[in-house]
Amino acid sequence: MSLIPQSQLFNDILPAAVIIAVDGRVEEANQAALNLLEAQDLSELTGRELSDFVHPLDQPRSQARVRREGESFVNPAAKFRIRTVKGAYRMVLLSSRAFQHEGRDALMVSGLDMTDHEALDAQMRESEHNFRRLFTNMQDVYYRTDVGGMLVQVSPSVEAMLGYSAEELKGEDVRRFYTEDTDSEAYVQRILQHGRVTDFPARMRSKFGRIVDISLNSQAILDDEGKFAGIEGIFRDVSQRLEMEQELKRLATTDALTNIENRRAFLEHADHVFRSAQRYGTVVSMLMLDLDLFKTVNDEHGHIVGDQVLVRFAEQVKRELREIDLFGRLGGEEFCVLLQHTNAEQAGIVAERIRNRISQLRFFDDDGANFSVTVSIGISANQQEDRQLERLMERADRALYLAKHEGRDQTRCI
Repeated sequence: MSLIPQSQLFNDILPAAVIIAVDGRVEEANQAALNLLEAQDLSELTGRELSDFVHPLDQPRSQARVRREGESFVNPAAKFRIRTVKGAYRMVLLSSRAFQHEGRDALMVSGLDMTDHEALDAQMRESEHNFRRLFTNMQDVYYRTDVGGMLVQVSPSVEAMLGYSAEELKGEDVRRFYTEDTDSEAYVQRILQHGRVTDFPARMRSKFGRIVDISLNSQAILDDEGKFAGIEGIFRDVSQRLEMEQELKRLATTDALTNIENRRAFLEHADHVFRSAQRYGTVVSMLMLDLDLFKTVNDEHGHIVGDQVLVRFAEQVKRELREIDLFGRLGGEEFCVLLQHTNAEQAGIVAERIRNRISQLRFFDDDGANFSVTVSIGISANQQEDRQLERLMERADRALYLAKHEGRDQTRCI
């Protein structure tokens, strides 16, 4: 086995391109230099001026480095565009130094191909630019905490949401901004258990005391050993969304005129209470209320006045009810009340108070004429054999019919 000279072995395995030039011309080059310049063998390079391989726009800088005076000098690394023997251009990081080569003044040039690195660097700069633009302009708040819950980073959008600048919040314990300690504890526990949370609801207090409903989407940060090292994610202000959802729910369940429960909402709520009462053996009573001769009110005084009568009627009925009692408009001038933990006798007392209160009301139309209205009320309490709310309503409705049939402005119980 023949021995390979150490200098040859060194040049063959050296990853950097190395060229030795005497009087500005190439004399030696290692394999990495041949690869960089796309040369098949050394003969394509030897005897050629170094400037042949430098981009025209970079030649002034290159020649100034080559022509420095003195036997020993070092040119620090700098980027140059070079041209290969095939005419392609590459970005190379070049450094050089003067030295004695076989008794002659020579220059050793070393280069690293930065072409791919430049492209990657450009991509990274663009990505960083895009990230910074997104980070700065996003409405949601990005944040990152350390293992102890201290804020390490937070996006500028936090100021619009909570009133604090990003700099004010760095190093602060994120838990102090939650209105409820239980929110923070439950959130961290969910992260530790599942590694992430999605649309986690919580409430935070702003710098100026405003309560902000937020939704958190976050994940755990793990260190190199797989241990919990913090949390990162985003949160957004959902206060307006929740207010809109509540308003939509209110509109869907509330009678637009009287602002009490509409028919569907009342019946759903009443059915739930009725079933609970039947299950646990408690008593409830239903009042079915109907304004007497209400068509006459509309005919004689107009529908606008009639609407005002319905509004005032609902307001006065509510004055005789407790918070636990249900009150809804079934339609037109017909209303219904469900009294919880109230037997028929007690319901009769409530019904009489309502009837008396309504009979004392006075109304005026646009012509100044005054008038009054009365209400008939049917009463029924739940019975053990009742299986559905409809049975209770049927009895209350029959009782209302009796009250109407026997002269109106009275209460009847079945």
